[in-house]
Amino acid sequence: MPKAQFFSHKLVFKNPSGTSRGILTEKETYIISLDVEGKTAFGECNFFKGLSCDNENDYQKTLHWLCQNIFLPKEDILNELQAFPSLIFGYEQVLANYYNLQKNNDIYFQSEFTDKQKGIKTNGLIWMGTIDFMQQQIDEKLAQNYDCIKLKIGVNWEEEYQLLQKLRNTYPNDRLEIRVDANGGFTFEQAKLVLGQLANLHIHSIEQPIQQGNWEQIALLCEQTPTPIALDEELIGIIDNITKTQLLYHIKPQYIILKPTLIGGFSGSEEWISIAENNNIKWWITSALESNIGLNALAQWTFTLGNSLPQGLGTGNLFTGNFPSKTYMKGDELWYS
Repeated sequence: MPKAQFFSHKLVFKNPSGTSRGILTEKETYIISLDVEGKTAFGECNFFKGLSCDNENDYQKTLHWLCQNIFLPKEDILNELQAFPSLIFGYEQVLANYYNLQKNNDIYFQSEFTDKQKGIKTNGLIWMGTIDFMQQQIDEKLAQNYDCIKLKIGVNWEEEYQLLQKLRNTYPNDRLEIRVDANGGFTFEQAKLVLGQLANLHIHSIEQPIQQGNWEQIALLCEQTPTPIALDEELIGIIDNITKTQLLYHIKPQYIILKPTLIGGFSGSEEWISIAENNNIKWWITSALESNIGLNALAQWTFTLGNSLPQGLGTGNLFTGNFPSKTYMKGDELWYS
C-alpha cells in the first residue's frame, strides 16, 4: 500500500481579521497527500492554534504516525487520534479523496453539488473592526444579495449594538436574517442584558455568548433566553458520546454550530448531529479558516447532510498563498466548479 506524506503550509490573511480573541494575521495548516496511480489525494489537518484542543506537543509526531499507518482499520485510527480532532478531519478527507480517485473521480463526496446542479446557501460573515469597516462589509454582502449575515461581536458592545440597530431599521426581519457570534466575549451578567437587546432587534441567534465550560450558567441562559443561543466553542474537547449527550441534554441549546476540524472531523460532527436531532436541537456547519483544500471537502460533505439553513462556509478568499479553489460564490450560494 502507498504511504501518505504531509507538509505544513502557511496561510496569510490579506487583511488582519478581528475576533474577540484578537487580531489574526496568519495561520499554519498541514496537508496530507497520498498518491493514486499518478494522481494525488489531499486532506487538510487544520490545526487552529489557540482554539483547537489538539495536543500541540505531539502533533507532528502523531501526524507522522498517521501517514505511516493510514490504511489501518478506521476504528483503530480514530482511537489513536482521539486527542487530535483536526488530524481526524484530514484523515477522513484524504481517504475519501483517495477512494474516489481510484474510480477516476477527483472529489470527496459525490452529490448534486459536485455534479454542479445545486449550490449551498451561506451566511455572509462580517469581521470585527471599526464600525466603518464593518458597515463596508455589510454593504458589500447586501449588494451580493445575501439575506443572512453573521457579525462578530463582543469587543465594543455599545458601538456594535448601534450598528445592529441601524441595520435592523434599514432591513426588517423578513428581509434580512442577522446572526451574531460573541466567541464567549460576555460575562454571564452581561449576556443576560445582551440577549434582551438582541431580541428587541429580532436577531436570529447568538453563538457562544459566554466562555465555554460554564455548563450551569449557559444552561440557565438557554432556558430563559429571548434570543436563541447556539453552542460553538462549548463542543470543543468533548470526545465521547456519553459526555456529548450529557452536555446537550443538560444545556438544551436552541442550536449547535459544527466545525469539523475542531470536533473530530466528519464522523465526530455526525455524532453531534445525531444527538442534537434526538433532542430537537437544530444545527448548521461552519468552516474554521481552512485552506481551499479543506473548504472543498467540507462543502462537499455539508451538501450531503441536506440541511436547508444557511451554512457558515468560507471561500478561501481571506488568504494569500492559498491553493486553487474548487468552489465559487454565486450570490449567497457556494457552487462547485
